[in-house]
Amino acid sequence: MKKFILISALSLCSLNTLAGIAVIINPSNTSEVDADTIKKIYLGKSKSFSNGDKVNPVNQDGTSIADEFNDKVVGKSSSQLNAYWSKLVFTGKGTPPEKLGSDQAVLDFVATNSDAIGYIDSTKTNDKVKVIATF
Repeated sequence: MKKFILISALSLCSLNTLAGIAVIINPSNTSEVDADTIKKIYLGKSKSFSNGDKVNPVNQDGTSIADEFNDKVVGKSSSQLNAYWSKLVFTGKGTPPEKLGSDQAVLDFVATNSDAIGYIDSTKTNDKVKVIATF
């Protein structure tokens, strides 16, 4: 019985690891966005999409998907990213993306805002958003 529980727990951990991150935009957005552009958006270095429209990025707050996104896409830990944004805010050089509390909140926000970009667990995507990258 103990072996079964351990194997089941390991299987669940593996499934979560395989889920991945989906970067999403509103379906009406026709912009081309690559990994480098996504990183620049989330570091405040790019303020618009390739079509010239303003970009409105949203982060997740305190979720494992946020930690994974920060590590894989932005290249910083959550604490490093918080320090980065604190410095920019303090010097008046930037405002961090709004933070939302869940995949569903990000889905809803992106689905109703044509200028939005966000990220969610890739298993949670639906037809109300467009996936532009997976990590």
